[in-house]
Amino acid sequence: MKQLTKAEEEVMHVLWQLEKCNVASIIEVLPEPKPAYNTVSTIVRILESKGFVDHQQEGKGYLYFPILKKSDYSNQSINKLVDGYFQGSFKSMVSFFMKKNDMSLSELESVMNEIKTAESTVNKKSKK
Repeated sequence: MKQLTKAEEEVMHVLWQLEKCNVASIIEVLPEPKPAYNTVSTIVRILESKGFVDHQQEGKGYLYFPILKKSDYSNQSINKLVDGYFQGSFKSMVSFFMKKNDMSLSELESVMNEIKTAESTVNKKSKK
């Protein structure tokens, strides 16, 4: 999967939020200062060429929609972060964030509970 630039990622977040929209709708959601219509249109076409977005014609224009789930992109991005900065160790990453962000014991316990819940869900699915 190709990586996105900051601008491409920003547009993708809007597309994931709106699900299907035209360029003008994307611009409405983007923060100030608003980019030019042609800029956003170009970014959407780049996203389409990278396989992240598709379109359907509506009247004289197009409606764009993501074909890649946000969760799939997030997972790939997290894995790249872990591989690139923590030698593939999630333990090292969690330890780093605990130290740098003064994570409390209750926050860590909450994360552990989420991991256990996710793990049991995965185990149930694999037994089926």
